[in-house]
Amino acid sequence: MRHRKAGRKLGRTSSHRNAMMRNLVTSLLKHEKITTTDAKAKELRSVADKMITLGKKGTLHARRQALSFIRDRDTTEKVFDVLSARYQDREGGYTRVMKKGPRPGDKAPLSVIELMPETAPKKRSGRSGGSTK
Repeated sequence: MRHRKAGRKLGRTSSHRNAMMRNLVTSLLKHEKITTTDAKAKELRSVADKMITLGKKGTLHARRQALSFIRDRDTTEKVFDVLSARYQDREGGYTRVMKKGPRPGDKAPLSVIELMPETAPKKRSGRSGGSTK
């Protein structure tokens, strides 16, 4: 039974998988948009969201936790300064995965994963929702 065994193995050892996720999340947070396979993109979503949530906390402990995972100090600074301010009003779902199509060499399904744009304040419609008499 697979109880409490979340996550994809992606055909790699645990150390290889961990290193790959660290590299992918660093690239995504640095460039804000990367192309990778569907399975990797789906796994990367949760890791990237956790790093941005650490950035929103802004504490020293959160900064050290992010630095232990993200491979680039400048990217970590970007998470804590730029991205945390961008997503201050958003409660999750900082990334979007869009399917791109098969890769030419081996027909592996590719996806583009990108950070969501800034949230614009919602405009209220002219209707009040109450009855008009």
